Amino acid sequence: MDERIEDDHVGDLMMTVTNNTPHRKTQSYSQQLGIPPIQRPNTGRKHSLDEGGIPKNIDRFYDDSSDEDLYPYGNFGGFSGRINPVGSTGERTEQLGDFLEGHSSDSSGEIRRTSLPEFIASGGGKGIFKVPIRSTIHPGQPPGLELRPHPFRETQVGGFLRTIACTETQLWAGQESGVRFWNFTDIYAPGCGVGGKARRGDEEAAPFYESAPTVPTTCLVVDAGNRLIWTGHKDGKVRSWKMDQPLDGNPFREGLSWHAHRGPVLSMVMSSYGDLWTGGEGGVIKIWPWESIEKSLSLTLEERHMAALLVERSYIDLKSQVTVNGVCSISGSDVKYLLLDNTRAKVWSAGQLSFALWDARTRELLKVFNVDGQIENRVDSSPWQDSSVEDEMKIKFVSTSKKEKSQSSISFLQRSRNALMGAADAVRRVAAKGSFGEEKRTEALVLTIDGMIWTGCSNGLIVQWDGNGNRLQDFHHHFSSVQCFCTFGASLWVGYVSGTIQVFDLEGKLLGGWVAHNSPVIKMAVGAGYVFSLANHGGIRGWSIKSPSPLDNLVRSELASKELQYRRLENVKILTGTWNVGQGRASHDSLISWLGSAATDIGIVVVGLQEVEMGAGFLAMSAAKETVGLEGSSIGQWWLDTIGKTLDEGSTFERVGSRQLAGLLIAVWVRNSLTPYVGDVDAAAVPCGFGRAIGNKGAVGLRMRVHDRIMCFVNCHLAAHLDAVNRRNADFDHIYRTMIFTRTNTAAGMVMFLFLCSSLACCTYLFWLLYSSGLPLVLSLAVAVSSATQLLRATNPVSAHSEDGRPELSEADMVVFLGDFNYRLHGISYDEARDFVSQRCFDWLRERDQLRAEMKAGKVFQGMREGIIRFPPTYKFERHQAGLGGYDSSEKKRIPAWCDRILYRDSRSASVSECSLECPVVSSIFQYEACMDVTDSDHKPVRCIYCVDIAHVDESIKRQEFGEIMRSNERIRSMLEELNDVPETIVSTNNIILQNQDTSILRITNKSTKEAMFEVICVGQSTVKEDGQASEHVPRGSFGFPRWLEVTPAAGIIKPGQISEVSVHHEEFHALEEFVDGVPQNWWCEDTRDKEVILVVNVRGSYTIYRKCHRIRVRHCFPSKTLRIDSKSSDSRRFQGNVLHRADFRQLNSSCDVANDLRSLQSP
Repeated sequence: MDERIEDDHVGDLMMTVTNNTPHRKTQSYSQQLGIPPIQRPNTGRKHSLDEGGIPKNIDRFYDDSSDEDLYPYGNFGGFSGRINPVGSTGERTEQLGDFLEGHSSDSSGEIRRTSLPEFIASGGGKGIFKVPIRSTIHPGQPPGLELRPHPFRETQVGGFLRTIACTETQLWAGQESGVRFWNFTDIYAPGCGVGGKARRGDEEAAPFYESAPTVPTTCLVVDAGNRLIWTGHKDGKVRSWKMDQPLDGNPFREGLSWHAHRGPVLSMVMSSYGDLWTGGEGGVIKIWPWESIEKSLSLTLEERHMAALLVERSYIDLKSQVTVNGVCSISGSDVKYLLLDNTRAKVWSAGQLSFALWDARTRELLKVFNVDGQIENRVDSSPWQDSSVEDEMKIKFVSTSKKEKSQSSISFLQRSRNALMGAADAVRRVAAKGSFGEEKRTEALVLTIDGMIWTGCSNGLIVQWDGNGNRLQDFHHHFSSVQCFCTFGASLWVGYVSGTIQVFDLEGKLLGGWVAHNSPVIKMAVGAGYVFSLANHGGIRGWSIKSPSPLDNLVRSELASKELQYRRLENVKILTGTWNVGQGRASHDSLISWLGSAATDIGIVVVGLQEVEMGAGFLAMSAAKETVGLEGSSIGQWWLDTIGKTLDEGSTFERVGSRQLAGLLIAVWVRNSLTPYVGDVDAAAVPCGFGRAIGNKGAVGLRMRVHDRIMCFVNCHLAAHLDAVNRRNADFDHIYRTMIFTRTNTAAGMVMFLFLCSSLACCTYLFWLLYSSGLPLVLSLAVAVSSATQLLRATNPVSAHSEDGRPELSEADMVVFLGDFNYRLHGISYDEARDFVSQRCFDWLRERDQLRAEMKAGKVFQGMREGIIRFPPTYKFERHQAGLGGYDSSEKKRIPAWCDRILYRDSRSASVSECSLECPVVSSIFQYEACMDVTDSDHKPVRCIYCVDIAHVDESIKRQEFGEIMRSNERIRSMLEELNDVPETIVSTNNIILQNQDTSILRITNKSTKEAMFEVICVGQSTVKEDGQASEHVPRGSFGFPRWLEVTPAAGIIKPGQISEVSVHHEEFHALEEFVDGVPQNWWCEDTRDKEVILVVNVRGSYTIYRKCHRIRVRHCFPSKTLRIDSKSSDSRRFQGNVLHRADFRQLNSSCDVANDLRSLQSP
């Protein structure tokens, strides 16, 4: 058991010492690693470090050290590999012995590969420096089903999932290379694992089936009536896929397809009458009549080309129909969203800032209104034009030109300044207008069962509308943009760009919320009792439709008790190196000395360089390139290539990421055998020089996932000079709080480009003004670029914090800071420092270290750890002079200092230090030293090797355990059964006969004490033969109604003990238009035979996945035939709506009234 040691001199430092600290040997670190020591030339100088290497009495320096505030972590650092979960301490000890077998040991049995003592800074464990909370099962979210665990982004290139939808038995996903689906019977099944049949990124996903490659899928719609999936694609095509097609292990292929739009198909929906509506760019909306689709589907494979042509030419162009004399009534912006209001048989189309409401039956435009609910009488213009902006630009330039004419005495540069400032001001206004409009941008739409429409905005606002497009109320419960909606029963689920999911009731009351993913939630769908959420990174999780509820706590507890089954332990060795190269280039021998002598079991190599390239011109150009997302230089590339050759890049290592900011460069290489477990590499840069705009000082960082744990590496170059301690502390604080890891967005847009040009023009003018006034060249250029950069940042503010306000670095499981921190030795002269270094009195020198003092005081690098320094100061040396004689001998005689440092923080806290799912990353320092024989720079390179234990979850095994709990736990099954009770309802009739223009009222009575949700669908239609018998019933698209039948409302909520009335109305519809290429060509009369349809009323509870169904037969008879059929009835109208013959009576209130083959029919 660890003991806690306190000392007045140390203060509140955390200190822990193991009972049995391994006896340290006299071998050098390279000897411990089994690597031949590097032969260093002996200059014969008394104070040279070449003399004798590390002294034989090195134990004296450990024993006599005054470092009470160190942490000699006692874990062995030499083994690597997977440690499987075990059930007892004895088993684990035995297993550790197996992994350590074969490593060198001395006669006493002690392992040579021991960790080094560490110094721990104060100030950790609180605020933004608190270690992120980790647990076996996240306490802040319901337990989720990992259908497809978060794949590495690098594995998804060309295959990202972009949308999902559920049928009764499957989950379908549209991806950049086609479609795929999961059967709900397989959602708990294990994945194939690394090296299995699935491609990278799907090793732990549940078994799925994938289509043959296609162009990217943009949207998809479920047609349950015909067991089809309709997909829209980037190439403008619409494709169909069979739900229940036979699978032989090969990729399945599309069915009917046709070219629908010139550009991508952005949105799709099937109307209440079975027509397929598609939205595209430029406000184009097309309708593909079901009659044409039905004919095409009936053709054989040999006639597929004819089928596609038949549908392709049958479209109805709604935009052209509402355009008169060149004036269009709807917006010209892209139709990104189409929504069916099946309650009222209407269709909503939406752009970013406006809506249009359509009648699904007549296809007429009913209303156009904006996001504020104001009705618009629109005169469409190009979306790229903004007349007010053009006028503003003209006014600026005209006024400027008038001033130029009236002030001829002004110099050319002054006139140029006026024009440039005017252009910059105009562009700033454009950017401001764009950002204002962006706040109101519509991002998602959904219809709830009560007939309300909900829209989500980019500023997080949620707006409720009625079915006629009247804005009712709005809610604001989250700061980030709404991305998607999902509704089931009486609940509304909202997904945000922050990865958060919130659940509301139908009144807008917030029921609960949690962080569901670490990236935006872009789509949700309901199926098999789960709400499946698709994250932007491609991961899919399933959440119980009951969440949040007491069921979550029970499942969480049961799943946590199974931890040993799915927990995995890994060990990785990480070599980190820092070097201020002083604008020089390294020799091959120097790189071999620094990096090439690493042990063969090193898994990750992290290199941080400072002063790769400097100079005023380079710094200014670097700052300008940063504003548009460009970085790097030829010299930086030389370093990457050269280090790559040293590490045998390609054969042994693979470079996974790099980032350069002016003279700062960081790069990471991963051993090939480890690359399947490393990914999601993101970069960041924070300038700290000259108004926090220039990269001569600052930091660059890389973030990555290693075995599903987040690691961040930050290369820093802090403020220089002995007395700039506070500036260095402030630089660190600024870096820690503002570092944002993102992928560079190269598509900044035209406005950003114009603003950059204006900013650079202003920068040029400011530089000329300052330089002409006598300011030095470097300062003039730096201030000018700083001003332009700050101007650009003011127009594009970004948040550096996560949802709870914590910096991104705070959320990492392990953070490593390396670089030229520039902290010096204080209270000591140059000669004294040289003398102590020559005598290797590093313990006394450490007491003069500014960084150590500031860390003790909790002012910088709070809570971070550093190995006890046992190497000479690494600054400042004369180039190409070996030994201690190389220290600065110029007039300045800079005092030697440990400027170059490597620090870290892992998952350990005061409460837990063992590697587990609660403390997933535990590291120890295996080696920390400087390469004193390298003379290519005025700094010496430093390296540190970490031995890192990582605990993570085997999601495939966890998914199996999750399924077993849901299937076998009696308490969980009991709670699910209680929540799955379907309210008892009865309907007034199961037979309705209509004549022309007749209306019958169908009454649905809720006899239970709970709310009942109902939906009415048409499962088939047919014609009545002469003998009075109906032919086979054939469904329309998505169980749509025939055009002669109106059912309103087709969905709703029935309160306990209440009755809901549904109008079943016959509408005259004799004439049908035939469209060819969007133009009406001819008309024909619908046949006058009697029609019959089968309506099904599906009834559910508020949170039930099961339903009860009532079947109703509706027959339309022409008057003469009706008279003959109903000759026995004196009041046919009364029979239609209110009288139920005894022969037709069935018990409706105790069980489903539909045959088994209708049980699987999906409600729209």
